[in-house]
Amino acid sequence: MASSVISSSPFVCKSPAKGQKDLGFSSFRKPSQISIHGCQRKSISRKIVSVMAPQRSSSTSGSVKTGMTMTEKILAKAAEKSQVVPGDNIWVNVDVLMTHDVCGPGAFGIFKREFGDNAKVVLNLAIKILSLLAFSLIVIVTSTLKVWDSEKIVVIPDHYIFTTDKRANRNVDIMREHCREQNIKYFYDITDLGDFRANPDYKGVCHVALAQEGHCRPGEVLLGTDSHTCTAGAFGQFATGIGNTDAGFVLGTGKILLKVPPTMRFILDGEMPSYLQAKDLILQIIGEISVAGATYKTMEFSGTTIESLTMEERMTLCNMVVEAGGKNGVIPPDATTFNYVENRTSVPFQPVYSDANASFVADYRFDVSKLEPVVAKPHSPDNRALARECKDVKIDRVYIGSCTGGKTEDFMAAAKLFHAAGKQVKVPTFLVPATQKVWMDVYALPVPGAGGKTCAQIFEEAGCDTPTSPSCGACLGGPADTYARLNEPQVCVSTTNRNFPGRMGHKEGQIYLASPYTAAASALTGHVTDPREFLQ
Repeated sequence: MASSVISSSPFVCKSPAKGQKDLGFSSFRKPSQISIHGCQRKSISRKIVSVMAPQRSSSTSGSVKTGMTMTEKILAKAAEKSQVVPGDNIWVNVDVLMTHDVCGPGAFGIFKREFGDNAKVVLNLAIKILSLLAFSLIVIVTSTLKVWDSEKIVVIPDHYIFTTDKRANRNVDIMREHCREQNIKYFYDITDLGDFRANPDYKGVCHVALAQEGHCRPGEVLLGTDSHTCTAGAFGQFATGIGNTDAGFVLGTGKILLKVPPTMRFILDGEMPSYLQAKDLILQIIGEISVAGATYKTMEFSGTTIESLTMEERMTLCNMVVEAGGKNGVIPPDATTFNYVENRTSVPFQPVYSDANASFVADYRFDVSKLEPVVAKPHSPDNRALARECKDVKIDRVYIGSCTGGKTEDFMAAAKLFHAAGKQVKVPTFLVPATQKVWMDVYALPVPGAGGKTCAQIFEEAGCDTPTSPSCGACLGGPADTYARLNEPQVCVSTTNRNFPGRMGHKEGQIYLASPYTAAASALTGHVTDPREFLQ
């Protein structure tokens, strides 16, 4: 066998492809047994094993079972199969379907068009697919035939909410009409746009709200009409974005046709430096493999660093796998996962783990202790650079928010740095909590080491804008009156996930993607700044 392939990066080792020699890289793995919520769980193995999984071998007797990855196991179970391999096209039973105000009206419209104006979403699926010809699905629905499950559909207004744009407002109205008609249990409505707090059902950004409301559970299949649905993979489930047409079909059947993706594994070991966050890790990885490096592949994350991350940091990591082209991201569930989930839902779940003999198309290994804060320069998430290398880049504003960087811990991190610096910001700094709960945390939770001060108090002292109503905000531009939208060709350091031309508004705007630490440090200097200048 040939020698191993080593990446040009000093921090990552890529495993050899088929036919090349394994030099014995190692990682931590979880056991393959399944444990059920509510039952006594077996202790999680900490045994070190080789990360080079053997290639799939055929057995003439059929007595040797081929190992499967986490994603393969989840999809096999959802397809009611004992075994699947990458490339298989399978019908999958969906556990949760999420949609929001941008795609919800279209998805419900397709559902109505294909299943009939009188189609209803109720409990207990009962539908027959007569034929599948090219892209057309011919479905018979009679007056007595009922369709999918009204308690497995989650509808979350979050994108274009706090705006006077009539079309955007109408989208929410259309969703409300459909949800009332279909008796959708989990519709997080908003009617009073003047004060979000007057809407107890309103949550905010869908990907954060899904987790907070207990809709994310290990071992399940969660689909959403949003590319960042992959965030939920942090909980050890298969989660991916789908289009309106697929969503319309899922609304009617509870099923979807999926191709099983191959899995890439990313092993992150080492103690996480105090100045790094999960955003730095995922930007490092995307910079390593490019925005097309994981196209239609699973990105599975493991290692001692991953095990040390909180759930919100794991969500950040999985959130941006789509920026590498990934089909989904996934992290083996552990005690951190179980504690989070069990505090938010009583629904049983079955966690799964990759087998020791599962096959991975590539292995990357990072020594996190040697990494530095990074940014993604305009105009691509893989345009990686060290934050310290961009110290001469003058900026016009800072934006802290979104499903990627608008969670409670993201604001805690920014407040921690502002408090440590004891200075005021030099550029406008916009704060957009992801959800109503995050907004409340910003005003209620004391920042560790800040003498009892809350994030809101520290932000005010630092001269930031007052935290605004929770939503997706300016992450994807939105109507012209969207809070903090880039309406001029300015330079912005942002904790969001994409920096393509026009992403946050103006097509000539320049967006530097960064962690909350780096964003806060940059706000204090007016230039892209390494947070180590303020964090010891």
